[in-house]
Amino acid sequence: MDENDRILNPGRTGDEDNDNSLRPREMRDYIGQESIKHNLSIFMHSARKRGASLDHVLLYGPPGLGKTTLSKIIANEMKVEIQVTSGPAIERAGDLAAILTSLQENSVLFIDEIHRLSKVVEEVLYPAMEDFSLDMVLGKGLMARTVRVPLKHFTLVGATTRAGKLSAPLRDRFGVICRLEMYTPEELFLILKRSARILGIKIETDACMEIARRSRGTPRIANRLLKRVRDFAEYYNSETITSDIAKMGLTQLEVDTLGLDKVDIAILRTIIAKFEGGPVGLDTLAAASGEENTTIEDVYEPYLLQLGFIQRTPRGRICLKRAYEHLGVDYNGANEVTMFNYLPLSEDPDNG
Repeated sequence: MDENDRILNPGRTGDEDNDNSLRPREMRDYIGQESIKHNLSIFMHSARKRGASLDHVLLYGPPGLGKTTLSKIIANEMKVEIQVTSGPAIERAGDLAAILTSLQENSVLFIDEIHRLSKVVEEVLYPAMEDFSLDMVLGKGLMARTVRVPLKHFTLVGATTRAGKLSAPLRDRFGVICRLEMYTPEELFLILKRSARILGIKIETDACMEIARRSRGTPRIANRLLKRVRDFAEYYNSETITSDIAKMGLTQLEVDTLGLDKVDIAILRTIIAKFEGGPVGLDTLAAASGEENTTIEDVYEPYLLQLGFIQRTPRGRICLKRAYEHLGVDYNGANEVTMFNYLPLSEDPDNG
């Protein structure tokens, strides 16, 4: 792998070809996120009419909701090339400079995990995004001088699961900011039907809805569960995924009726059993449950919050009544939210 492949195709594996076959290539085939689709379609139409590049786009939200797919749809709809990379792959300012100078007119540069760009690299982006130019320092010491190199107009599409980690100067340079929401079971049902058709999988309507309900509002998880349930159907020599096979397969995968897996259950039981329902700070919860704090915050917590199972408070996370009921644990109301009893966030040593 040469240097350009390392930066522009970080972590590429053969599995991506299978995943890419399920990605819609046109906005009309993209299911869900209706408001975002509508607005982006208007912005792209106007940009094409002017013969200009689309303004820079920031996509944020939990993982697996379709940020990468949207970036490729944008490039396809604008009929331009797309370069794909990620924040951790761009280690030096020179890496980013090499990418920017190679971009074609009006093309799309997609940076995943953009919140993980280093400060030095990020500062190279500022004039590139705002003025379509690159400031380069030639020489050293007293002989050093700054040269401004013009760039071709391009669209930066940044994706992040942690918008709060972006610096204000970088965030303010995005002209279009889109927050992707969790999908409804009905939307996931349509996505699964489409994926099953592409993959040549026969699946009953009830089985499809069963998978949709257990997919945590996330298309990536829905497609992954579809493939695994297909494996169970093939193992039992069934040409069609029936409702019984779907339920049996999902149970074997330790995915319960609400889509919670063993890690979700472990997090909830940790808060309830070890910390009497909370509050407990994120770092303490991570240490007690054996999971990384960023994994809890980015992967598991959004869905638990959406279900109303946990709540964030200035002193940490607490489990709510619905979590107790789902786990079959008696609830005594001892951890009801009384915000006036909590210390300010700055006084909490665990910064929950």
